[in-house]
Amino acid sequence: MSLRCALRDRRVWIGAGVVAAIVALRATGLADHLSLETLARHREALSAFVAANGVLAALAYVAIYVATVAFSLPGALFLTLSGGFLFGAAGGTALTVLGATTGAVLVFLFARRLAGEDALDRLGPKAQLLGEGIRRNAASYLLVLRLVPLFPFFLVNLVPAFVGVRLGTYLLTTAFGILPGTAVFSLAGSGLGDVLAMGGEFDARAVLSTEILAALLGLAALSLAAIPLKARFARG
Repeated sequence: MSLRCALRDRRVWIGAGVVAAIVALRATGLADHLSLETLARHREALSAFVAANGVLAALAYVAIYVATVAFSLPGALFLTLSGGFLFGAAGGTALTVLGATTGAVLVFLFARRLAGEDALDRLGPKAQLLGEGIRRNAASYLLVLRLVPLFPFFLVNLVPAFVGVRLGTYLLTTAFGILPGTAVFSLAGSGLGDVLAMGGEFDARAVLSTEILAALLGLAALSLAAIPLKARFARG
């Protein structure tokens, strides 16, 4: 495609606009405020707002998570922990899965709309390897990649759109695949109350609460599961 044709293609301008929006959002420094210190300072106000405006707070949380995933902004882990803290382990898990899945689907639809024939090649060798695996068995491969982060999250959001994965397959594997890890982090978040109430003072008995110990064991199990999976994918 010549430069003149490219400039006439609306997809080029839309893509440039999205990139500019992402750069602008990152430049604002909002991600710097997504930390446990911020949550500790405002935990009482946030908890009171959630208690008084449950539905509105849930919708706001989902909207923020959707934007974070759709624009590939940092802070998803902090948001997941905050969801568990504010809405409980079960509520936080449900809201986070909804927000993360919606954001991922928006990325998928956007990428499929704007993708060119050589889009996968432009993402590099990791994307090509990922694409080959997805073509062989889309549902099982995507489910594994959601369960265990063998590739960067943004690649798993983008590549399926370039290799013809159906939207229904993508949506279901995303929602069910991220559920275990989300539940683990939400469970950890639900146990943060005592830790944040300490005002920054470290106490192993508070940090190693039952909820956080369970979360750490869950993460360890997910990490161990990645070892044979990585070896299998390396063999092709």
